[in-house]
Amino acid sequence: MPAELVLEEPVSTVTEIAENEAASETLQTSSGPSRRAFIATATGGFMLQFCLPGLSRVAQAAGTVAPTQFNSYIQIGADSSITVLFGGCELGQGSMSGLAQLVAEELIVAWSKVKSVSAPPSAISYITGGSSAIRTNYLPLRTAGAAVRMMLIQAAANTWGVPVSECMASNGIVTHTPTKRTLTYGALAPAAAKLTPPTNPTLIADSNLKLIGKPLARLDIPNKVNGRAIYGIDVRIPNMVYAAVKHCPSLGGTLASMPANANGITWVNLGNAIAAVASNTYSAMAAIGEGGDNGGGGGANFNWHIPASAAQVNSTLYAAQAATLMASGKPVNAELIGNPAAAMKTAASTLTATYSFPYLAHACMEVLNCTVNLTSTTCEIWAPTQASGWVQATASAITGLPLTAITVHTTLLGGGLGRKIEQDYIAQAVTIAKTIKKPVKLTWPREEDFGRDQYRPMVLARVQGGLDAKHNIVAWENRIVTPSILAQRGWIAAGAEDGQATEAATGLPYAMLNRSVDFVAHPATVPIGFWRSVGCSFNTYVIESFIDELAHQAGIDPYTYRRTLLANNPRFLAVLDAAAQLGGWTTALPAGHARGIAISEAFGTVVAEVVEISGATATGLKVVSVACAVDCGRVINPDSVTAQMQGGIVHGLSSVLWGHITFTNGTASVRNFNNYRLVRMADMPVIKVKILSNTNAPTGAGEPGVPPLGPALANAYFRATGIRVRNLPFFPAASTMSDG
Repeated sequence: MPAELVLEEPVSTVTEIAENEAASETLQTSSGPSRRAFIATATGGFMLQFCLPGLSRVAQAAGTVAPTQFNSYIQIGADSSITVLFGGCELGQGSMSGLAQLVAEELIVAWSKVKSVSAPPSAISYITGGSSAIRTNYLPLRTAGAAVRMMLIQAAANTWGVPVSECMASNGIVTHTPTKRTLTYGALAPAAAKLTPPTNPTLIADSNLKLIGKPLARLDIPNKVNGRAIYGIDVRIPNMVYAAVKHCPSLGGTLASMPANANGITWVNLGNAIAAVASNTYSAMAAIGEGGDNGGGGGANFNWHIPASAAQVNSTLYAAQAATLMASGKPVNAELIGNPAAAMKTAASTLTATYSFPYLAHACMEVLNCTVNLTSTTCEIWAPTQASGWVQATASAITGLPLTAITVHTTLLGGGLGRKIEQDYIAQAVTIAKTIKKPVKLTWPREEDFGRDQYRPMVLARVQGGLDAKHNIVAWENRIVTPSILAQRGWIAAGAEDGQATEAATGLPYAMLNRSVDFVAHPATVPIGFWRSVGCSFNTYVIESFIDELAHQAGIDPYTYRRTLLANNPRFLAVLDAAAQLGGWTTALPAGHARGIAISEAFGTVVAEVVEISGATATGLKVVSVACAVDCGRVINPDSVTAQMQGGIVHGLSSVLWGHITFTNGTASVRNFNNYRLVRMADMPVIKVKILSNTNAPTGAGEPGVPPLGPALANAYFRATGIRVRNLPFFPAASTMSDG
């Protein structure tokens, strides 16, 4: 069992949950000092406070608290230890360690002297998503570390009355080179804190980098192995009660009547859901009919108001609407180069293909949960969230408290994949705490996690290509019909182009004389959201499957065909060649084996994958191996990049082979893992990753491994069977976790 974090009273707004500390350890103060003042004074050291994404302001003195909360800090303890606080979240992607690695490099300290913990949200806290942590914060964090190093050197020079040029920093010590005198970072910190930070600090030269690019051990792993790591689901606070939630079985429905409080259960009306509050999670879930002795079959009976419109939330109807919109819907043009319509008419040959994709769940291992301690003047929240600033705003809107009165502790996340950027579970927990006036921990049953997800949207996409006599692509027309994530949230106007829907479909790397990409908004009301690689996941499948189809029509090897189309794109060509070599594209295959290849760009990163399969039939296949080549610019930790590619490949395999959720009368077809199959150990292929490291600015690593997997697999499947999989998943009838 994982350790539980127990916070002894009084629970203060400056309580620190440090993932790298023992789970039973509590850091707290009275309600007087602020959280920043506590951290600085308790360590007897120096803290440089800086803002992301840019280094915008610095606290000048130890123990001095700026009036604005900051997103990230560098803390130097009296023992010269370095603590990096960052404003994102750690959901297994390694950014907590990667960002600390940047700071450690610029401070020229041993990795063993560094730790990293979550910072409180602020007005500039960043959202963890879009593979953005390293690529957004790379330069600001290096700049911040360099500034601290130069301030420490200046403080030492001032102490000794010598020129700065005679001093050097290394391994937590500043040395006066002529006399060999030394001072530790910890000893220099108070004086350094009084200095003005340099405007343009000098970064460590590439030739002198010692930590960046090295496979350092991640800071979060030891406590995850020994059980001391604190996830949201582990949090416990004094006098806490426990809640579980049950939503209306149909989307759009609301609670019609409340059961009476009885048998230790307090009920809370959440509008489209009801919460049971009890003395433990077991009893709360049993009350709503999930888990407990009832095994999901008991609990109270609830009356729901289900609107007539729920009947329209139907996958069969949605598919018919998509087909109509594909044929006659009013498109919004996302990209237009040349005149593809005219070129199509004069092409030597043409090909048209239509692809469809279902709704997909996030299926995070850690279900949604949130713990809230609300008083008349403060609100303290513990949550596995990808957007702590949004949590703060959500709580403020519900409680009426100012943002300054709301403290958010971002715990470790047992998976996020975009789902934990959402605020539904946060709003419910705060509402329950406000209603019952007690500290409360809300935990969603797995059935609610699947039944009320913010799904990756359904998609219908059509591509038409025209080739000249030499098989060059002279015309390309792509139309994408899908609900809009951004419009559904009111972030763009209804019917406007949604960049999430068209990402990876525009700006293609291939040589095409004329091309267009159109978007048609689908009116489906199923809640949709951000998913690992979002639009890149389905658009890359369409593009790379269709490129393979064009290669087949031209009678050209698909790898060779891509090389020709990428002749003027050296970055893509290098990645494609690396994947082909790693995957043994030109080597002979055993009988019954086949390979497929695909390449894509997502979040600035280029990834190519070669998939080898065997035993392919109309009902199944075996994925033997996946060779992955990646160019994500300068690599901070190659082990983390490799792990993210591996994770993306597994994620992609699960989704394209089996993943699908349908709706009937507003109700999702999937309620648990029993009919939402994921890759198991027996399904795992051998995965090989080659990183094409360079000195370009870092790009994303968390999501780009997903998009090329599906089409590479589909292309291998075609070579093995002659069957083009244009409607995902491959094997919907096998979407169970049973051994059968």
